[in-house]
Amino acid sequence: MRSLFWRVLASFWLAIALVAGLSILLGHMLNQDAWILSRHPGINTLAQTWTERYERNGAEDAQEYLEQRKRRYHIDVQVLDESGEAVVPGTFPRRAAAFEERRRHDERPLPWRRLTVEHTSPESGETYLLIYRIPHPQLDAWHRDSLLWPLSALGIALVVLTLFSLLVTLSITRPLSRLRGAVHDLGQTTYQQNSLAQLANRRDEFGVLANDFNRMGARLQSLIGSQRQLLRDVSHELRSPLARLRIALALAERAEPEQREKLWPRLTRECDRLEALISEILALARLDAEHASAEPIDLQALLTNVQKDAQLSAPEQEIRIDAEPELSLQGWPTMLERALDNLLRNALRFNPQGQPIELNGRKSGDRIVLSVRDHGPGVASEHLAQLGEPFFRAPNQTAPGHGLGLAIARRAAERHGGSLTLANHPEGGFVACLELPLEPNGASVGV
Repeated sequence: MRSLFWRVLASFWLAIALVAGLSILLGHMLNQDAWILSRHPGINTLAQTWTERYERNGAEDAQEYLEQRKRRYHIDVQVLDESGEAVVPGTFPRRAAAFEERRRHDERPLPWRRLTVEHTSPESGETYLLIYRIPHPQLDAWHRDSLLWPLSALGIALVVLTLFSLLVTLSITRPLSRLRGAVHDLGQTTYQQNSLAQLANRRDEFGVLANDFNRMGARLQSLIGSQRQLLRDVSHELRSPLARLRIALALAERAEPEQREKLWPRLTRECDRLEALISEILALARLDAEHASAEPIDLQALLTNVQKDAQLSAPEQEIRIDAEPELSLQGWPTMLERALDNLLRNALRFNPQGQPIELNGRKSGDRIVLSVRDHGPGVASEHLAQLGEPFFRAPNQTAPGHGLGLAIARRAAERHGGSLTLANHPEGGFVACLELPLEPNGASVGV
C-alpha cells in the first residue's frame, strides 16, 4: 500500500533536510573567515601546497610560488614560524606593513582583509602561520561569484520543495473534495455508487476510506429504499381494512335495524384486524428506537414464559422445550421475547395437531442458537429468501397474519448483533433459528 502517511512523512523529511543543508551553508557564509579560507581559489589549498614545496624544494621555490599566487589573485602572503620570524620574504612589503600598523593604531579601515591560518606539516611536524591580505575590490568580486552557487541551490531547493508540497497537497485535497461531493450527494439522496470508483482504486488510506464510504452509501441507499417500500406496504395494508370498514359502515347506514345488528360483528372484526396490524407495525418500529442498555437474560426462564403464553392461545398444541441448563446472554429481554413469541405463533399456525413444536436452545462457540421447529408443510424454496421481509407472505398461505412476525424476529436478531435463519427442515417441517452473540455489538439496524 502506498500509504499517505509515508508521503507526508517524506515531504516533512525533505523539508527538514533542505532547511538543515541550507542552514549549514548559510552558517558558513556568515562565518566569512572560514568561508573565504575554505572556498577562495587563491588560498583554499595554498597552505598545503606551499608547505610541500618549501620542505621538498627549498625557500626559493616556495617564495616563487607565493609570487605566482600574488600575480594571479592579487593576494599578499606572509609565512611565519613558531617564533614569529619570517620563513620566506613573502609578498607583503615593509612599507605596506607600516601602513597597516598606522591604520590599525588610528582605528581606520584597511584597504584589504587580513586572514590568518595555522598549518602543521604532516611530514616534518612543523607549524607555520600564514597571513593573507586580500584587497577589498578583489574580495567583493569573488563574493559576487561565490554567492551565485548557494543562491542557486537555495532557489532550486525552494522550487523542488514547493512542487513536492503541491503534489502532496493535491493528493490530499482532491480526494477530500470528492468525498465532500459524495457526502453532499448522500445527504441529497442522489448518491451514485460509482462516483468514488476511481478513488476506491487507490492503494492508500483514501482508497480504504472510499471503499468504506461506498459500502456505507450502498447500505444507506438500501435502508432508504426499504423505508420507502415499507411506507408503501403499510399504506397498502392499511387501505384494505379501512376500505372494508367504509363499506361495512355504508351498508350499516342503509340497512334496517335487524340487518344492522348483523353487521356489527363484522365492523368489530375489521377494527380488531386494523388494531392488530397497527400494533405489529408499531412493534417493528420500536425495535429500531430501542436505546435501553443491555441486561442479562435467563434464556431458560424466557423460553418457559414464551411456551406458557403460546399454550394459552393454542392449548391443543404440544410445545417441547429442549435447552441447555444455565443458558444466558446480554441483551434486551422484551425484544427477544417478542421475537420468540412471533416465531412460535408462526409455527402454531402451520403445525398439525399430534406433532410437537420443538423449542430448542444451545450454546455454539461464542454464540447461542435458539430454534423453533414445526412439522407443517414448509415453504417453497424460491420464497425462502423473501421470508422476513415486512408484509411478505408466501403464496397460497391461508393462515391469518400480516407478514410482520418474521420481520420483527429478524430485526430483533440484528439488534442483538445476530441473525435469523429460515429454512425447511431436512426431516420435514419448517425451522427458524436465532443465532445471537453472548455480548450484543450495539448495532442498530434500520428498516
